[in-house]
Amino acid sequence: MAQQWYSIQTYGSDRLVRDAIFNMIEEMGLQEFITEVIVPTEDVIEVKDGKKKVTERSLYSGYVFAKLELNTEIQHLIQSIPKVSGFIGEGNTPTPLSEKDINVILDRVNNRAAPKPKVFFENGETVRIIEGPFANFTGTVDEYDLEHGTLKLNVSIFGRATPVDISYTQVEKII
Repeated sequence: MAQQWYSIQTYGSDRLVRDAIFNMIEEMGLQEFITEVIVPTEDVIEVKDGKKKVTERSLYSGYVFAKLELNTEIQHLIQSIPKVSGFIGEGNTPTPLSEKDINVILDRVNNRAAPKPKVFFENGETVRIIEGPFANFTGTVDEYDLEHGTLKLNVSIFGRATPVDISYTQVEKII
């Protein structure tokens, strides 16, 4: 039987489940049956206390993807791992992912984009500028560009609304 990609649903602990599968492969010598196990992630930029930090976020939270040769024993071993809900499929029968679906997932894993902001802004929202020449000014979001990670703000300078283009990482939400 040829290996295929399967989606394993978890109770939110996808990285712990991935690590448990790796440990199981190692301890039980299952390398020929399970060849790849991934949790697709992306880098996001968080701003905490005025400091930028790049962190990882799961693209498909609660899912682990595994390339394996499925048989009853492998299925039961994986389903017995704590925090595993089961395989995605009809009833108790796991359904392999289509070639198209897994290629989309693998492309996102292999072609990681530049980190995106973790916090998203809306038009009309008031934000505080935390770095750059306009630090400590507040502004209102006029436009946002998710692709480039920039905002166009209206900042009041000397009593006049002045448009300012700025990076997401240079502002924080006012709570």
